[in-house]
Amino acid sequence: MSSPLRQQYIEDLQLHGLSQRTQEIYVIAVKQLALHYRKSPDQVTEEELRAYFLYLKNVRKVSSSTFTIAICAIKFLFERTLHQKWVILDLARAAKEKKLPTVFSMDEVRTVLGCVRDQRYQACLHTIYACGLRIQEGVHLQVGDIDSQRMLVHVHQGKGSKDRYVPLPESLLVMLRRLWSSYRHPLWLFPICRVSAGTPADSIGHIQVRGVQRAFNAALIESGIHKEATVHTLRHSWATHLLEAGINLRVIQAYLGHASPRTTMVYTHLTPQAEGPAVQAINQMVSSLW
Repeated sequence: MSSPLRQQYIEDLQLHGLSQRTQEIYVIAVKQLALHYRKSPDQVTEEELRAYFLYLKNVRKVSSSTFTIAICAIKFLFERTLHQKWVILDLARAAKEKKLPTVFSMDEVRTVLGCVRDQRYQACLHTIYACGLRIQEGVHLQVGDIDSQRMLVHVHQGKGSKDRYVPLPESLLVMLRRLWSSYRHPLWLFPICRVSAGTPADSIGHIQVRGVQRAFNAALIESGIHKEATVHTLRHSWATHLLEAGINLRVIQAYLGHASPRTTMVYTHLTPQAEGPAVQAINQMVSSLW
């Protein structure tokens, strides 16, 4: 994408109120279209766009979420920035996936997190689980987000640019204080390295998403747990464990930052307690057959 078009596209995304993270994802999606055809996106024809969407679906076989991002990013470019209305932009749709997320048991969470070697990554992953955070929310936590008086964590600019508060477990606060005493960074909760003498503290950033993912994947392999899990599995597990503990679904929805209760409802399908009466009734029905 040429620089003027790229800049105009980013400005349009900003004016539309999309978050910084969404802007970055959209720019990458449009860049992939440009690289595919080796020309500026504003030179791509409707037939080429149609062929590109079919390529994503049938050749690359991208996930439903990846395909949706590509559609939304490209649709925004052509309709909002280039003022181009094409039928294919309304025709292309991602297939609806109905897969249930992977969930760890409490013992599995304990085992995986116990295999994380680096103190910063271990504390970050503990925080992601203990507060039900997305990975981006975890790595961007700042020292000032920890409210030890009210025992809350302030999550800034989550998905949809929404702020929220989640409970801060006492044991997590102890771990975070221990970590801070080692690094003493005035801003970032999980700094990339220690602040050394003569080095400006604000020049040291926070740990990166890829580093957290690598640490988690290594720990998962070492744990011997054979599940298709990602860092996001910790968030799914946290929500499921809360539901198993009898916490109201609306409360869990607020903690997760879900806009709709329907999104949170998926965890009822992962919780034996939620289906206990039904399972008991089925057992009674079937046992009466023989």
